[in-house]
Amino acid sequence: MTIKLGYADGIIGYCPDLGDPEGFVTEKICPNGKESVVLRKVSYVDAPGHEILMATMLSGAALMDGALLVISATDPCPQPQTREHLMAVKIIGVKNVIVVQNKVDAVSREMALKNYEEIKSFIKEMGYQDSSIIPISALHKINIDILLSAIQKYMPTPNRDVNEKPLLYIARSFDVNKPGTSYDKLVGGIIGGSVVKGIFKIGDEIEIKPGIEIKDSSGRATYKPLYTRIVSIRYGEEEFEDAVPGGLVALGTELDPFYTKSDKLVGNFVGLAGELPEPEYNISIKYTLLERIVGTKDPIKLGSLKPKERILISIGTMISYATVERIRDDILDLVLAKPTIPLKNNSVAISRQVAGRWRLAGYGKLL
Repeated sequence: MTIKLGYADGIIGYCPDLGDPEGFVTEKICPNGKESVVLRKVSYVDAPGHEILMATMLSGAALMDGALLVISATDPCPQPQTREHLMAVKIIGVKNVIVVQNKVDAVSREMALKNYEEIKSFIKEMGYQDSSIIPISALHKINIDILLSAIQKYMPTPNRDVNEKPLLYIARSFDVNKPGTSYDKLVGGIIGGSVVKGIFKIGDEIEIKPGIEIKDSSGRATYKPLYTRIVSIRYGEEEFEDAVPGGLVALGTELDPFYTKSDKLVGNFVGLAGELPEPEYNISIKYTLLERIVGTKDPIKLGSLKPKERILISIGTMISYATVERIRDDILDLVLAKPTIPLKNNSVAISRQVAGRWRLAGYGKLL
């Protein structure tokens, strides 16, 4: 079972001699041996589909400009987790969605058409009736060219604000030093994620907040910000001088790799040193609850939130337990178990515990 976000970088290339849509390829060399025209570089976030890993999926959705909703033609649509994931994509604010009907090679034509009609009905119900549905076989690479063509057409690169103070959400962090590496060849820890706005450059002094968890003698946890310098910037296998919004980037730092290994810094925010607000345990959000819990076999209607109720929230790539402190009409005052950076209007996803599992239950904006 995949329990972490997966990442891959690729290109959308075009072979003019082949025409549309056959000319769309994922390689730099066309089938006729000529070089393809690279139209675009793309970063893919592979979110786990399993229902119990919803919080991980939400952290991945925070980085996305568009979503490919992969639905198996071998199963009735929608499955509970399919509904839950598309609702999450909608809550996070991802408007560009392409439905990928996979495994059409494993069913009869009649079954594939029946599944297609089920998908059409489902996405109309969810407000994505204008989304394309593309039947493919990933195993046999059928219709991948059509899928690439659709990505290029329906998921345009959004306009980025590069003039604001830079901000990055950390989705992964790791140590690239192999066991036994000589001390004079060790490199600093790596943080990976997506730049939301602004530009980071090699040499920039940065801060990571809320930082690392430190426990005192009584076991109480506090958080200490980290300060370091960017020494390298990499998108996929290529090195760059700048990190700009869009795509997945790995920043090499001067941090002790102890702090970054095993995804220790996932959920943190990165900004230029001295630019990020102080972390807060107490936040307020303007919220809306879903009418029914999605993701269960049968939709479950839950009552209103109650004071002292424990919920799970996702802000950017940060996931934290929270306690409902006060409810004021459509405003929720929360106390977090882990502090967050209070960035106004950031999207918040709310999950509630149903039958022993956390289920998506609502959404809001930070005040």
